[in-house]
Amino acid sequence: MFRRTFLAGTCSSIFVRGGPRSGQTTLRPVPLRSTITNVQPMTGLVMWEGSKNCETDAIQLEFSYLRYSDVVKAKGHYDWTPVERKLDAAASRKHQMVLRFWDTYPGRPSGVPDYIKALPDYKDTVAKSEGRDTGFPDWSHPECQRFFLEFYERFAERYDRDPRLAFLETGFGLWAEYHVYSGPELPGLTFPSLEFQERFFYHLARLLRHTPWMISQDAHVGKRTPFASRPELKQLRFGIFDDSFHLAWKPGYNLQGWEFFGRDRFRHSPAGGEILFPNQERVNLFAANWFEQVRHFGITFMICEQLPRWTTLERIREYGLACGYKFRITRWEAGESQSQITVLNSGVAPIYYDAYVSVNGVRAKDSLKFLQPGDRIHLEIPAGGRNPSLRIECDRLVPGQCIEFEADLP
Repeated sequence: MFRRTFLAGTCSSIFVRGGPRSGQTTLRPVPLRSTITNVQPMTGLVMWEGSKNCETDAIQLEFSYLRYSDVVKAKGHYDWTPVERKLDAAASRKHQMVLRFWDTYPGRPSGVPDYIKALPDYKDTVAKSEGRDTGFPDWSHPECQRFFLEFYERFAERYDRDPRLAFLETGFGLWAEYHVYSGPELPGLTFPSLEFQERFFYHLARLLRHTPWMISQDAHVGKRTPFASRPELKQLRFGIFDDSFHLAWKPGYNLQGWEFFGRDRFRHSPAGGEILFPNQERVNLFAANWFEQVRHFGITFMICEQLPRWTTLERIREYGLACGYKFRITRWEAGESQSQITVLNSGVAPIYYDAYVSVNGVRAKDSLKFLQPGDRIHLEIPAGGRNPSLRIECDRLVPGQCIEFEADLP
């Protein structure tokens, strides 16, 4: 298990000149020049783990699906090797992972472990989905339900504090996207009952205390999930992803999902998803609307695996820089043993992990976590002196990652 913690490295874009002289008791302005040149950790465009598109510093995140049966073969026996390989591979590229486990995938057997399928009273449903024979779990079976709760308990025990993991996407149905638009969607049979889903959501909220988790906007449909009948469930802290995000840019089904869960949800939980690029028309739509829409929805990340076919890595970097948080130091005054600093979030969403401004290695007491777009935080740090150094530290980064910031203080 990956248990070590790492601090963000000192960014080469930081320049400090002429700090206050040692012995001064008054605070003096500290000149500071810094620019953000890279996509920030845990934000930006996302490529599929294992694809050639991951071999670039224009991204910070990679995505991967896994089956539950990839990890569990026998009851109570968990082999996390497939997960470890993906996390390690991403970290070796100085990236973090967005993971999603699926139970149903068109054209494949269900992702339920084989030991459950072998039980005499368990029966997968095999039906057509997208024209292919597809296995749907037997959600009426008690062991199937028990296993899914146990799986996330074991997952949280192992990975809730792991810096290789940025976000967890979860859900049921096709690709875990919270729908069965092609095939039998039968609550309690091929799709979990509303009662089990409610239990599942509270379970995740209790287990995952550090890693943000997300569900699809498709979960807004009343007959499919308990959110309409139990609106208090929306008070849980979970994010939203939309794997047809470009359809949310105009009135319709996708936008209804975002509005159902609350357009300000990004204030406490990440917003993300995916856009596919089958043709030039989709690329043109993306290019014309991207910078407006990421701010409109508070987007932190977006899977865009096909986009490199149509554009350059520098444009991908530019699109990624538009996502998530962006910190700017607007004031820094220091004395012999004290600094006062003001930080602005000029991005489109907050950071969802603790990050701390530090001076000479001494961290501020208050975190930048959840600092909202357009908001400022005023910090006092018991460190200063001649030629002080400033950086932003975060324990949720992998080696090689760094939180940059902007500053133009004369």
